[in-house]
Amino acid sequence: MAPKLALPPGNFKAYLFDCDGTVADSMPLHYIAWSQALGEWGCKFTEERFYQLGGMPIVEIIALLGREQGIEMPIPQVAKRKEELYFEHLPKLQCVPEVLEHIEQQRGRIPFAIVSGSARDSVEASLRAIGLLDSFDVLVCAGDYTKSKPDPEPFLIAAEKLGVPAEYCLVFEDTRMGIEAATAAGMASVLVPAPWERRRT
Repeated sequence: MAPKLALPPGNFKAYLFDCDGTVADSMPLHYIAWSQALGEWGCKFTEERFYQLGGMPIVEIIALLGREQGIEMPIPQVAKRKEELYFEHLPKLQCVPEVLEHIEQQRGRIPFAIVSGSARDSVEASLRAIGLLDSFDVLVCAGDYTKSKPDPEPFLIAAEKLGVPAEYCLVFEDTRMGIEAATAAGMASVLVPAPWERRRT
């Protein structure tokens, strides 16, 4: 049976994956945590906006929403609260089946990396919850790079750590920002459908 997620043609020697919404179907859980954490400060965050800002580091999202809504929030405190709430929801976490197919197909044949805008603790916890932490050779998370996606830096760091040239890397991403970063890094990419699009099939 052909995999549900078609890949671009190419001889790829490494796969680079975003974590949230790409490997782990964690975006719905992250949204619940965001709504609860921001709600405590009377800050609104629609689901549509949440998906638009996918890939942006957590502290940048809080600062942006605070500015837009004129709410003074203690950014580190709100970020910590959001992560705590996410960890509470972790037992419900699932894999994205369309991506898992490709991981299982190539595991042990080529190296894999995670390239995420989330904190390392959160990424490791998500991957551990779905039993995939050991599948990845390299994790590049918030704090491991200076410029976040759509800048290519996070992907280029991952390729360097894996020892694979950019043109032989294939990126799996669920956000437009992530696809732009992959393109800027000179890498082929595949867009993972959003949860509601996957449910339709």
